[in-house]
Amino acid sequence: MSRSLKVSSEHLEKVKFSLLDNSFPSQRALALHLGLALSTVSRFCTGKPVDYGTFVDICETLHLKWQDFADPNHSSQVSAKAKPMVLEESLPSSFNETIFTSSITEELDTIETATTQLELPEGQVRLGSRLYVERPPIESLCYKTVLKAGSLIRIKAPRQMGKSSLMLRILALALRQNYRIVTIDFQLADSKIFQDLDLFLKWLCVTVSKRLDLSNEVDKYWDDIFGSKMSCNDYFENYLLANIDQPLVLALESVDLIFPHIDIADDFFALLRSWHEEAKWNSIWQQLRLILVHSTEVYIPLSINRSPFNVGLPIELPEFDLLQIIDLAQRQGLDWNSEQVKQIMDLLGGHPFLIRIALYHLANQDFSLSQLLSVAATETSPFNNHLRRLLWNLQQQSNLLVSWQIVIESNASVYLDSIKMFKLHSMGLVHIQGNEVIPRCELYRQYFRNRLN
Repeated sequence: MSRSLKVSSEHLEKVKFSLLDNSFPSQRALALHLGLALSTVSRFCTGKPVDYGTFVDICETLHLKWQDFADPNHSSQVSAKAKPMVLEESLPSSFNETIFTSSITEELDTIETATTQLELPEGQVRLGSRLYVERPPIESLCYKTVLKAGSLIRIKAPRQMGKSSLMLRILALALRQNYRIVTIDFQLADSKIFQDLDLFLKWLCVTVSKRLDLSNEVDKYWDDIFGSKMSCNDYFENYLLANIDQPLVLALESVDLIFPHIDIADDFFALLRSWHEEAKWNSIWQQLRLILVHSTEVYIPLSINRSPFNVGLPIELPEFDLLQIIDLAQRQGLDWNSEQVKQIMDLLGGHPFLIRIALYHLANQDFSLSQLLSVAATETSPFNNHLRRLLWNLQQQSNLLVSWQIVIESNASVYLDSIKMFKLHSMGLVHIQGNEVIPRCELYRQYFRNRLN
């Protein structure tokens, strides 16, 4: 049994305003951010009881002092095994493709959030933003696939190419269909988690349980005789999936952090592949839909029959093209022609994050186009934080730094061994051309030539 809390009635209006004040245009956006069920967030926002830990987490996220917002007259105990209630709302019984092919956001959010205000480019492009750039047919393919029983979506792209923004929209669609969603970013795992398969899989099971508002029953299902993989499989099949009434979308981010840990990687990825294969005939596993998000190619040896990276829907996010950048510039009030965009692309290519930074500062009139081009690789550059982060990351890996210096000093493509190639690619520094690489954009060549020399 565990304690539950609810928001006092006099504070419900403040909760609504705090959503907007903290850039959450809807309850769904907050649920996605916290990895909670929409029904749980809805209960909190409407003054219904939620468990103590969830109440505190939501209040802290909304910068509310939870002690002040808790109803002092409510004192109850809820079963640790209680299943989350399903929010009663009008939901489509089947997916209507026309709703999502042009823009998913208007259908998903109950609050009109599209504005002409400039948005500081950082992290995910929020739901409801006018500045999300679709890259057809990627979105439509993902929306269709996540609705299929036992589906698997693999999203691969270097850092800051829009992986998380796309994932956010896939999960939003899943919520709209009343699916349960769980997101796990392996960047949040302590380093010791990656040292032992048994600990790693227990951590995974407990984390998913918490996100589903289910109690931790790992000890009940874990059996050393059968081993970690069988125990984890049993926990998902006979506990997690058996205790929810809706499909579960499990989104795993930063999957490539597992690659260097060969012993864990081989067994864990084989387990994911087995779940996907099991869904072809087992109705329990058909409830599970997997999304794998990673920054680089799989550079570890995996058996073709044990790898999840050669099945499912593969998505590689491309850079923005000229027409997409013109459209994005116009959405921010810049009346640009193709010649002006080509000047930006000569410096930045079509890198989504760098393009967003450039257009933001140009639309905000911090720089003229000629000024931006002249200071781009200097210490007064609007790209400076991005560039310094890349420099710091390179300086922590001397073997990569040497290879990167060779790349930027060459006027032709450069051959590198596979692991160095893929690591530079995952950082977003290079384009891969066959077995060789070139700098991703001219900005990187100019900046690093100046700094490293």
